[in-house]
Formats: sequence, C-alpha cells, structure tokens
Amino acid sequence: MTVLDASTNDSAANAGRQHAVPAQRGLHVEPLIGLEWSEALEQPGGPPAATPADARRAWVHRAPEAQVIALYRAVVAADPALPAPWWLRAIASGELSSRREGFAVEDRVAKLLDARPGWVFVPWGVDGDSGYWEYMPSERTLAEPGMPTTLAHTHRHPGWIDVIGVHAGSPPEPVRVQGLPDLRANLSRLESLRPEQRPDGTLGG
Repeated sequence: MTVLDASTNDSAANAGRQHAVPAQRGLHVEPLIGLEWSEALEQPGGPPAATPADARRAWVHRAPEAQVIALYRAVVAADPALPAPWWLRAIASGELSSRREGFAVEDRVAKLLDARPGWVFVPWGVDGDSGYWEYMPSERTLAEPGMPTTLAHTHRHPGWIDVIGVHAGSPPEPVRVQGLPDLRANLSRLESLRPEQRPDGTLGG
C-alpha cells in the first residue's frame, strides 16, 4: 500500500488524494443510505392489516412528505434498483402530485373490492407498498397449485392498477386498468379471467 506524503507538492500525489475521497465515500455512504432506506420501509409489528390504510405503518407512510421524497432521491442516486412504494416513484416522476393522492387511489379501490365477494386484501406487499388484492374464487379454475387473479398498484402507467390473471407457473402479462371507473366497469370481466392455454392444450401461466 502506498502512503501519500502530505508534505509533497507532487501533482500526481495530489491527484491521487482527490480520487481517494470519492472512493472512500462510495464505500461507506451508499450502504448506509441503503440501510436507512430499508429501515424507512420496515413495517412495525402489529395485527394483520385488513385494508391498505391499516398497512401504512412504516416511516415512509408517516414522516413528513418532503423528508420522504428527499431521502428517496438520495437513495435513487446511490442505487436506482432499491425498492420503493409505487406512489413514491410516481411522485418522483411528476405523475402524482402527493402521497395523499396515492393513498386516496388505494382507498377508493379498497372500498370497491372490500364490498365485492371473493376479494381478499393481502397486507404483506413488497417494496414498501401497502399490499395487494387476490380474487380467491379464481383458484377453482386451476388444476394445480398457482396464484389467483391479483390486483396491485403500479407506477408504470397513470391508471395505477395492474391485474394479473390466475395462473400456474409463469405469470401472464398484467392487464392495465385505467383507474377506478375502468376497474368498476370491467370488474366482472377481470373476475372471469381464466388460466391461459398453452399450444399443447394444457393450462399454464
């Protein structure tokens, strides 16, 4: 290991010193940001949530919104692949105006599905999201273990809702739902989704 002499004026040594600091910063700061973000997404213990509102217990749900967004932007700068709630990604991209608006989207969908027989809220969502919904009767169409029709929120399009049909094996492409009116108008059709049929005539994902 080469030790730089603090008394030298050698330009090469000075350049070496300049490059050493960012390398050290990258080594220590980025993992700390990742750890801080993991703690920000962590859900405290408690009874299982029955609705998305009940599942909003993490720091990202309760801290001042400006702080949440500032930390998220620092996290993305360090590691764009780190998880984040759908509504936070939508706010950061300018597609959603506020966290409250994202919560309202979740709550309106929850009100519709909670009153509809067969839909069950699953509170252990990934990436800091509040959870997702499963249409349990769809499992009856499977001849083998698989996943029921699932509704989840997404930042990938401004309808904020994706539905993945019942499947065993690889999941099918999600159905983009263009907001609550579209969901309400097509809910019966989404509930009637069936496993896709393979070219050999068998059912799969």
